[in-house]
Amino acid sequence: MLTFSYIVLDGKGNPINGKMDQVDRAGVINSLIKQGLRPISVKESKKKVINTNINFDKFMGGGKVKSDQLVMFTRQLSAMVGAGVPLLRALTALSDNVAKSPALKKILETIIRDIEAGSTLGDALAKHSNTFDDVYVNMVRAGEAAGILDEILKRLALQQEKSSTMRKKIKSAMAYPMVLMGITVIAFFGLMIFIIPQIGKIVTDLGGADAKLPGLTLAMLAISGFVTSYWYLIFIFTAAAIIGFSRYIKTKKGKYRFHYALTVIPIVRTVIKKISVAHFARTFSALIEAGVSMLEAIDVTSRAVGNVIYENALIQAEIEVKNGKSLSSVIMANPLFPPIVSQMLLVGEETGQTDKVLVKVAEFYEEEVDITIASLGTIIEPVMIVIMGGMVGLIAASVMLPIAGMAQNIK
Repeated sequence: MLTFSYIVLDGKGNPINGKMDQVDRAGVINSLIKQGLRPISVKESKKKVINTNINFDKFMGGGKVKSDQLVMFTRQLSAMVGAGVPLLRALTALSDNVAKSPALKKILETIIRDIEAGSTLGDALAKHSNTFDDVYVNMVRAGEAAGILDEILKRLALQQEKSSTMRKKIKSAMAYPMVLMGITVIAFFGLMIFIIPQIGKIVTDLGGADAKLPGLTLAMLAISGFVTSYWYLIFIFTAAAIIGFSRYIKTKKGKYRFHYALTVIPIVRTVIKKISVAHFARTFSALIEAGVSMLEAIDVTSRAVGNVIYENALIQAEIEVKNGKSLSSVIMANPLFPPIVSQMLLVGEETGQTDKVLVKVAEFYEEEVDITIASLGTIIEPVMIVIMGGMVGLIAASVMLPIAGMAQNIK
């Protein structure tokens, strides 16, 4: 018999805290529902042990597990468990067949030892937070408690495939503009270091030492002289700025400011909003469908949404839901979420199909992300071409202006 702490809402929407002894979590939920109460959080009460979220992956001697490998592992484990293969035997068989991923193989060996020692699969996975995130662990725990681990693993694999597809589309859409930007930077330094000094020498030789050069030509020669003389300082400063910025945005304050900036920049904020809403809808629906309680689902989703601003909004939503408000009303009052999200949530709450409704929301915004990113790619490409053309045009003008001036003097 285990002890569970719970938070429920009575018929008037007032929150009630309490504890109950039951065989499992599902028994507590069923007992509370029979009493006419609405469970919003049910957690096992137990003494704190060594932090199960300690990251053991870095001690495994391997690299990071790729998302494709994790999806394949999840699908295979789901098929084997669904076919009635005992969990330990299924994990052992998968461990022997993942030689292409030494990191995953070592992680599975550790998980097998933990389960043999009496740990649950969810607790064993939680020790490898770099590979199995909060969403993965909580859904597995819910599946174990409800006895539907194979179904939960299928949903997990589907969710991972959707997330992986979205990341690949974003990277693919941004690859071409990044290549153009790289070519532009290389072309700029090449022109400043090799071409402009030669052109400047030719123009000076033609015009003489006392020749008056146009301001544009003088400016280009000054920039070229600085780049040629202090190119190493430019690279050092650029590298230091990149390293400093990357470290700053890893701090709590820096990460908040960076994510806030992403939500206010005119074009970027549209993409960020759609991506964050899609992540929220798909993750939250998967957790609710798996049987995770409302408050736990909001808490886990807040850490999985990928943006600190949205994370803080969901944390505040969790507090308000705990105080008796519905999630749809809380989301409706927050401008970060489009009105369609709160409206669909309200429909889901009224029909008891929140998970199915939010899947539709996730699919809609995932399609919107694809369209927006594709349109951004078509906008960035001509912009980069204009920048490159403008740079070449300035150099051409800096050469032609003094030549035209000398031709006028000859006449």
